[in-house]
Amino acid sequence: MTIGPRSAKALAMTGGTTQIVPDTEHRGLMAQLPQPLRDYAQLARLDRPIGWWLLFWPCAWGLLLAGGAGQWGLLAWMLLGSIAMRGAGCVYNDIVDADIDRQVARTALRPVASGRVSKRAAWAWLILLCLVGLVVLLQLRWQAQLVALGSIALVAAYPFMKRITGFPQAWLGIVFTWGAPVGWVALRSDRLDVLAALYAGAILWCIGYDTIYACQDREDDALVGIGSSALTLGSHVQSGVAAFYAGAVALWGLAVWLLRPDWIALLALLPAALHLGWQVLTLKDSDGDNALARFRSNRMAGLLVALACWVVGNA
Repeated sequence: MTIGPRSAKALAMTGGTTQIVPDTEHRGLMAQLPQPLRDYAQLARLDRPIGWWLLFWPCAWGLLLAGGAGQWGLLAWMLLGSIAMRGAGCVYNDIVDADIDRQVARTALRPVASGRVSKRAAWAWLILLCLVGLVVLLQLRWQAQLVALGSIALVAAYPFMKRITGFPQAWLGIVFTWGAPVGWVALRSDRLDVLAALYAGAILWCIGYDTIYACQDREDDALVGIGSSALTLGSHVQSGVAAFYAGAVALWGLAVWLLRPDWIALLALLPAALHLGWQVLTLKDSDGDNALARFRSNRMAGLLVALACWVVGNA
């Protein structure tokens, strides 16, 4: 196994043993689980809820902007689906990327990469999570079911994008915000212009926050030979993220205007815009802890956009 710069640092900190700092922390309930169960929870990233929140918020945006303020049951189903399918996506990603993960400090101790969970067991866990997703899918009307199923090929291709492009975050943006059209079509099939603007803005938002996340792995990604937007942007990460976020806010504003052409309605997006601006202004892309904190703060950004969609879609 090739040990990258961050891996070498991790080894030095542990006295030269083969222990490599993992990319997750076990706290609370996760820390109480027996090791085998903890491995499966970690494999599905159940110890890192930020991922399912980022997958869920576009679902909520689509539903709320479409006028679904009272659809609490449907929102709950979508949250469950986000948890299950984000977990399934992570398991699939870890199966495909096991060899790469072994060479990156942040991912070297993942269950499949470390050998604690076999690939056969990981496939079984993946199928189980997909069955949960199927139960959620059956709660949607058939039009939304078709939209949701349309993401399968895109999801399957995502782990390979980092091998062939310097901007895999663009593909992630398409995949990880697919919930926006699902949420919208769960209630209505008209005004696709509004949906298109909302979805395009969500894609740019995802590219922006995942570029921040990718700042943690630049050294190892370069050594392994895989692409990321953080590497591609080089010294322009902060301005690049600013451009993505500005484009996202502009497109969300367009969606609001197309649905409700009222300048007052646009003010609903102001809290989200200010929060994203704070992320950019305080981002230190060379500081892994700072980048991780700014990335995780997008849970709040998603909530603020959801509140704007609720106000505009149900006014």
